[in-house]
Amino acid sequence: MSKDTIVIREIEQKDNPKIAKAIRSVLIEFGVPKVGTAYEDKALDCMTETYDQARKIYYVVEKAGEIIGGAGISPLDNYNGNVCELQKMYFMPEARGKGVGSKMMEKCLLFAKDAGFDKCYLETMPYMDAARKLYKKVGFEFIDKPMGNTGHYSCTVWMLKTL
Repeated sequence: MSKDTIVIREIEQKDNPKIAKAIRSVLIEFGVPKVGTAYEDKALDCMTETYDQARKIYYVVEKAGEIIGGAGISPLDNYNGNVCELQKMYFMPEARGKGVGSKMMEKCLLFAKDAGFDKCYLETMPYMDAARKLYKKVGFEFIDKPMGNTGHYSCTVWMLKTL
């Protein structure tokens, strides 16, 4: 495997500080508020433990030993229904424009379907144009209000996809 090879794999314990740093870096780059978003989630610093449960998974994107992105699936918090949430999908600049987002989306949605979820929900920001374009491309549709209660009250774009 060359040093330029990009690998998508399940998160491991050693990845925790690297993925937390990568996600916070992307959020800062995009000017996302630090409150009411993933930036302040306690889970960011213990991702392996957070996703090591039934019907949850988190994938990281690795290149030359560095973590340059990730995304996960988890049951939607505080929601009574068979809906999962696409969570913490962020990529460093070196992972963008290479089809990594599409591959990651495919892996996450396949996991969600195999885990038996009926729908997948996500929250994002109105100015994350590339992300919203990818979500629409794979079948997510805009909805009028948030579902569940993720604690991400600063995210003002909500989308849903039937699996």
